[in-house]
Amino acid sequence: MQPDEAFALLRQGAAQIISETELREKLALGRPLRVKLGVDPTTSDIHLGHTIVLRKLRQFQDLGHQAVLIIGDFTGMVGDPSGRSATRPQLTHKEVMANAETYREQAFKILDPARTETVCNGDWFRAMSFEDVIRLNSRVTLQQMLQREDFKARIDNQHAIHAHEIQYPIMQAWDSVMVKADVELGGTDQLFNILIGRDFQKDEGLPQQVVFLLPILEGLDGSKKMSKSLGNFIAINEPATVMFGKLMSISDDLMARYYPLLLGKAAPAAAHPLEAKKELAFAIVQTYHSTAIAQKTLDEWNLRFSRRDLEHVELPTFSARGLDDHDLVSLVWSAYREAFGLEKSRSESSRLIQQGSVELDGQKIRDPKAAIKLKSGQVLRLDKKHAVRIA
Repeated sequence: MQPDEAFALLRQGAAQIISETELREKLALGRPLRVKLGVDPTTSDIHLGHTIVLRKLRQFQDLGHQAVLIIGDFTGMVGDPSGRSATRPQLTHKEVMANAETYREQAFKILDPARTETVCNGDWFRAMSFEDVIRLNSRVTLQQMLQREDFKARIDNQHAIHAHEIQYPIMQAWDSVMVKADVELGGTDQLFNILIGRDFQKDEGLPQQVVFLLPILEGLDGSKKMSKSLGNFIAINEPATVMFGKLMSISDDLMARYYPLLLGKAAPAAAHPLEAKKELAFAIVQTYHSTAIAQKTLDEWNLRFSRRDLEHVELPTFSARGLDDHDLVSLVWSAYREAFGLEKSRSESSRLIQQGSVELDGQKIRDPKAAIKLKSGQVLRLDKKHAVRIA
């Protein structure tokens, strides 16, 4: 593919490129570019929000470029403060590396492992002396760090900023020097960190990397960034039925947002929103499971919700052991959380009961204080799109 054609393709879906001229020049070099993506295994799951940047990295691979996947075994212990209103809980190196194993497996559902160079940034940070750390810190001013919007917001709200958090952009920037990145990919919240990487490369006499930013995906709530800690995520290794159910639960507005970000195309304008949502859910399950599993999941969803027949379909199981039979609100709240990873408030759970959304074996329960006796095998419908089988 000619450089202009490659640029036009890569530019699709980008939020910001610094600079487009530099990217065009690098594409015209006639050699594979080293395209960097750093991931911190702070949890064991990659969610759909991560896939936006991973899919762009795969696009670079398909154009013949070299993907450089940095596993942040050292940065993961610090935790990226970008967009955070509070300090992340610190992890041990052992915890980070355990998560990293599942990260690799999941990332290669999207990336071509044969064209991916995988490194851990501990390989160079572990070898640094304290003198090296001091010299690296001397390249960045405190004023620069405190210009970050997230840090300024914390100061304004009198929330602590710990000294180790200030190290994070410095560490990420040094990664770019060590792997000689031509391009670094990241979400829009990574602008500051990647720009510091350009500065470090310039200091080292290296060509500066292109900043290539992708949009950030909103979570199931439609407002906050998709995050496991917020409970508004869809993990790519979740069971197909859970993944499909979560996608069917999103708002129509969010569905229109997910189509271009996750599938690279607009939602079908002529389709009914429900059918468009099914198409989205089918495509996502197909991508991270298989066509056969996606078809089976769609058929079961139609049977479960379109025909209202829950007896003969596969449902997530839910154990109500330890819950008070008289506390129906807690029962509904727990079922959402444990079976689907959805955080409903107790007031929302109570409202669903009162409006007749909750059914036990087809019988509506409208009294939040109703005393019920659950038995194994019973079907508890939580709303039009979510139901569980009692274990």
